[in-house]
Amino acid sequence: MAQVLEFKLPDLGEGLTEAEIVRWLVAVGDVVAIDQPVVEVETAKAMVEVPCPYGGVVTARYGEEGTELPVGAPLLTVAVGGTGAPEELAEAAPGAAPTVGETAAESAVSSEYSGNVLVGYGTAGPAARRRRVRHESHAVAKAPAPAPVAAPVAVAAPAPVAEAVPAHDGPVPVISPLVRKLARDRGLDLREVRGSGPAGLILRADVELAIAALERPAAAPTPAAAPSRVAVPAAAPSAAVATAGERVPLRGVRGAVADKLSRSRTEIPDATCWVDADATELMAARAAMNAAGGPKISLLALLARICVHALARFPELNSTVDMAAREIVRLPAVHLGFAAQTPRGLVVPVVKDAGTRTAESLTAEFARLTEAARESALTPADLTGGTFTLNNYGVFGVDGSTPIINHPEAAMLGVGRIIPKPWVHQGELAVRQVVQLSLTFDHRVCDGGTAGGFLRYVADCVEQPAVLLRTL
Repeated sequence: MAQVLEFKLPDLGEGLTEAEIVRWLVAVGDVVAIDQPVVEVETAKAMVEVPCPYGGVVTARYGEEGTELPVGAPLLTVAVGGTGAPEELAEAAPGAAPTVGETAAESAVSSEYSGNVLVGYGTAGPAARRRRVRHESHAVAKAPAPAPVAAPVAVAAPAPVAEAVPAHDGPVPVISPLVRKLARDRGLDLREVRGSGPAGLILRADVELAIAALERPAAAPTPAAAPSRVAVPAAAPSAAVATAGERVPLRGVRGAVADKLSRSRTEIPDATCWVDADATELMAARAAMNAAGGPKISLLALLARICVHALARFPELNSTVDMAAREIVRLPAVHLGFAAQTPRGLVVPVVKDAGTRTAESLTAEFARLTEAARESALTPADLTGGTFTLNNYGVFGVDGSTPIINHPEAAMLGVGRIIPKPWVHQGELAVRQVVQLSLTFDHRVCDGGTAGGFLRYVADCVEQPAVLLRTL
């Protein structure tokens, strides 16, 4: 006799307490293998796939795409156990037939349990226990959803489109998070969209066409329904609705950023100092290094090297404050975060052990984390554990800023754009490559003298890169 087990949203770690359902990877009636990803969720730190520790037949799903669930809330139920015979699975999940071509011995894997509760990771068991049932190669008989143990959230009816298209059978073929977000924001059900990309992949153009088809009837009102040109008093209800504005939920990455920045402003008495520096010699040194052959060195990597050496001289800024114990905790290693703007919002990936890395290693790690951020592939481990943040806002074409400290760190160095400016060099007016550097620091860990000394040392290294040779 098959047994129905409930799989709950696991503890995601890193202080995460909720996640938003982005895309279901299985449907009711599907046969799943142990540790097969069943849903893609977006947390405040990353977008990850959640593997199910049970193997069997999905009997119920809980929550629509776009729903935010707390840790411990039910995700789905799976009928497992027994011999894996089709009649037992049908009894546990009425209307769900076994996968075509799957033998009883193969489906017997459903009686096993992996014990895995980590998001995005499978167990280290034998390969036979981790066989994944592919939707592309197996046809699963579909029938009305069975009555679950606890009533799942009702799935909303898909929005109508101008031309009826067949619903997708299995996971919706969408790769880009931007495409999913565009459809979710406009209330479009991707299951009703026909993809024009390879293998039916849904592209942004497909979503925009579907949205245009949805909005076309509303864009051409009849003359009888045309709006009146008579002025409406400001106190009229329609005017109040018109000026209410759009409400955007603070959740996911945007919500995490709001919480962290608000906490930083509330708890940290920060102060900012800044200085202009002549970066001509630094730019020339980088050009010479890259002309010598070998891996290219990024400007961010050189600035990171400068930060690491400055923190070795001023360790107060590589620390955190424990107000409960009323202690300043100076940290032994530099885990350097850097601000990165992505389609999902601002994230701060962390380069671990930046103090032990060469310029080449830093360049490679910055490139890896930046690409992962753009693809929404950063893991929670990539986004936590930072001790100091480097913020290169010069890429946005601005000169200066007053950064907000990335709580619970104690400082952040901001770097503006490097542009030609008039500068007094060796007693004469010249055109030099000038950059503005700004340091925001927690005034509890140090005073202005320490912060000024750190910033001055960074500026000296930018102006004269040979200064670093004295610390090597």
